[in-house]
Amino acid sequence: MKTVAAILLIAAVVGCRKNAHTYLSPESIVASRDGRTLYVAEVTGCQVTEVALTNQSVTYTWELDKEPTGIAVSPAGDKLAITLGAADSEVHVINLQTHRKIVHFRGRHTPIAPVFSPDGNLLYVCNQFNDDVTIFDIPGEKSLAEIPVVREPVAAALTPDGKTLFVANQLPAGAANGDYLGAVVSVIDTGARKVTDTIKLPNGSTSLKGICISPDGRFAYVTHTLARYQLPTTQLERGWMNTSAVTVIDAAAKKIVTTFLVDEVDLGAANPWGVAVTADGKTLCVAHAGTHELSVIDRVALHAKLDKLAAGQRVNEVSATLSDVPNDLSFLVGIRRRVKLPGNGPRGVALVGDTAYAAEYFTDSLAVVPLTGQPTSFALGPKVTLTPERKGEMYFHDASFCFQHWQSCATCHPGNARVDGLNWDLLNDGIGNPKNVRSMLLAHKTPPSMTFGVRETADEAVRAGFRHIQFAVVPEETAAAVDAYLKSLTPVPSPALDNGSLSDSAKRGKKVFQSAGCADCHSAPLFTNLKSYDIGTATGLDAGKPVDTPTLVECWRTAPYLHDGSAATLRDLFSRTGSKDPHSQKSELSEQDFNDLIEYVRSL
Repeated sequence: MKTVAAILLIAAVVGCRKNAHTYLSPESIVASRDGRTLYVAEVTGCQVTEVALTNQSVTYTWELDKEPTGIAVSPAGDKLAITLGAADSEVHVINLQTHRKIVHFRGRHTPIAPVFSPDGNLLYVCNQFNDDVTIFDIPGEKSLAEIPVVREPVAAALTPDGKTLFVANQLPAGAANGDYLGAVVSVIDTGARKVTDTIKLPNGSTSLKGICISPDGRFAYVTHTLARYQLPTTQLERGWMNTSAVTVIDAAAKKIVTTFLVDEVDLGAANPWGVAVTADGKTLCVAHAGTHELSVIDRVALHAKLDKLAAGQRVNEVSATLSDVPNDLSFLVGIRRRVKLPGNGPRGVALVGDTAYAAEYFTDSLAVVPLTGQPTSFALGPKVTLTPERKGEMYFHDASFCFQHWQSCATCHPGNARVDGLNWDLLNDGIGNPKNVRSMLLAHKTPPSMTFGVRETADEAVRAGFRHIQFAVVPEETAAAVDAYLKSLTPVPSPALDNGSLSDSAKRGKKVFQSAGCADCHSAPLFTNLKSYDIGTATGLDAGKPVDTPTLVECWRTAPYLHDGSAATLRDLFSRTGSKDPHSQKSELSEQDFNDLIEYVRSL
């Protein structure tokens, strides 16, 4: 294996903690235009590697000072774009003939999912935590526009004519206690440089991960979890909690055709991630990160079924119309091959001819899947002993522990154990009282666990989660490893910070935070006093119950707020009225003080 480390991107590895236990964690993968080479973004390895498919060996390595979040090859095959994840990060464009940098751009907060324009002169980049998309002019070496989208854009795909960019927003935005809540796909007119349509996915859609467009430009395909969050979690069988889905979008009409499930009647296919269509348009492939599989779907037969339904013809016992498909666990029978992969945690997918390649995140390997044959796998680096933290991260994302493999811990806590934006009616405190999902960041330092403190510690909550949410009993070693992983999580700096520091508005807001009494309950450094209070926000079966004071660390990314998710934003939270609710600040403060308070809390 020949590896040449590029020196143009770094002077020293600063943002990556490389040591004897450094894992590569391949996540994004793209193929060269001639199909002879793969480029792989290895997240925790802080590098991008060039892999020759002739002998499955690494031929070049770009070492980076931050984690690579996405890569793309230009249509002409002469350039490689690399996005780096951090609060104040970079986007690099590389000449693939010389392996040297052409230009780099200053990114925003966690740039991800780069996409080249058809002529290779423009680069579209999602900024996950700024909730927008930047357009970069490569020859001009400048930014042309920043286009607001909705919430955590993490994937994007451009139509072949370059006129329309479809952007997958990872999480839903809005209050969680209503009749509908789902993530959306933002549609950007690249000529006008603005969002012209917002496509609402089905109720319960969250954790969007991948998006691609068919070679003819007619359809877009989006992978996501389809949560049945309005049902009490009394059972898992037949997808009562979470199902895994692909939504089909008519790219010209900019509307949903339907959403189909990639699960089976008694076997889930949790955490769908990468999605790709073969160049001939005949096959659609979907990676299942939670069950370590690849779905190979006959795309021609898929659309033949959809066309029959659109024409009013029943296709099986369940589906008589397109609206039936999102609840049909047998829809793919006969047109999908479900392939078990050798490695663990497949995420990104690339297709070369009649072969699919999947980046296996937790085994530092690439799966090789002939579309009509059996899979193999090859390692991208030497095998590294797994630490308890790494094992815990792997178990947290592994749905094979779960009864019928419907979900993993990460299904409800995507984005490194954060939130899915939904309410769930768990059975640990009765039935009929759904609660908003809480981030697992600092969970072991901020007892008790759960909204009403029904679990004394996070350790207890982890074990109860396996028993009562995944309907499984796991060895103590497994639960302890998950504890170790959760304890290792660190806060991500807020996008509201100004070069890592509080803005002038946030500095003023900090004083308001103190004078308004917010710090009495949300005291630094954890921004919680670890106590519970009846603040008058609990209703129904929970009325009068004391609510655990949550940490405000990273609350900028944990909306919606309050135990029932009824406040969509911090502004909504502080604008509430109620005799007991201490969050009611709108009427007590001037407009500037009110805005400054929000800015400070967003900065934590």
